[in-house]
Amino acid sequence: MSKIAVLGGGGWAIALAVLLDDNKHDVTIWSALEKEVQALTNDRENKNSLPGIIIPDTIKITGDIDSAVKDADMIVMAVASSFVRKTSALLKGKIKDNQVIVNVAKGIEDGTLYTMTDIIEEELPGCNACVLSGPSHAEEVGRKIPTTVVIGAKDLETAKYIQETVSNNYFRAYVSPDIIGIELGGSLKNVIALAAGAADGLGFGDNTKAALITRGIKEISALGIAMGGHARTFSGLSGIGDLIVTCASMHSRNRRAGILIGQGKSLEEAVEEVHMVVEGAVSAKAALALAKKYNVELPIIEQVNEVLFEGKPAKDAVMELMNRQYTSEHVDMLWK
Repeated sequence: MSKIAVLGGGGWAIALAVLLDDNKHDVTIWSALEKEVQALTNDRENKNSLPGIIIPDTIKITGDIDSAVKDADMIVMAVASSFVRKTSALLKGKIKDNQVIVNVAKGIEDGTLYTMTDIIEEELPGCNACVLSGPSHAEEVGRKIPTTVVIGAKDLETAKYIQETVSNNYFRAYVSPDIIGIELGGSLKNVIALAAGAADGLGFGDNTKAALITRGIKEISALGIAMGGHARTFSGLSGIGDLIVTCASMHSRNRRAGILIGQGKSLEEAVEEVHMVVEGAVSAKAALALAKKYNVELPIIEQVNEVLFEGKPAKDAVMELMNRQYTSEHVDMLWK
């Protein structure tokens, strides 16, 4: 049995805490929000983010981060990506050397262009920052629907420890050394999901969705490989797997926001209606900046930025993509 602190009180944090409790670990949920701590304590449920999933009495809930992480074998960073830096900073002086911290947030920090594990390592030098990602909606994990994910870590021993800690008969984890590839796949799929949602909002069909998924993974792969990720990562769970589920499911807040944008609403109006963080919007800006830095062409992500931040109608963005200069599907394939 491991002592595990889950930082965050949202749907994904709750689903993972319940999963880890099912696996007979000693689990504590921490939230920085006093009202959230009270609600979770009183209701044993997050009625907004994960209704119907009851938090067992064996899971402790606290607003005291010191007690939550004291002597923890593993810390799960399950706050929204925009709060990873602030939460990491709260852990300074409170964790042991080589502390295993498993990031499950998906995003790229605006400005620094850091991944979440980059942020954790900058704030907490000497920790062992890892990542867990893949096609894993909290709503389904909480209901114990079979799910597979991938764990990225610097060494096999740590990866296997996390794998054995989280895996059971409804949640199966694979391991990989490609932390950067896993993080980029998880972050950039949210940007493509905004485009897929916009296509749905415009009334387009399955052909369009398939095109965005297929060409979207090409863009994610191109940038990821340029940044040092492994090509095969993007054909795996944190690449095409996560992209498919995020573009196709109404559990995806990015897709839901995209649908509203396709129907003519602004980004601000869409975020207000979804009532959740739309992390693809932040990642879209960061992805474009990374594309310029690494000299990678990302036409879909470029159009998403123009729709989100320059007021371009979604239909015009689709038409611009369709009317780009003709080219080969795979430019490295040579004619005989």
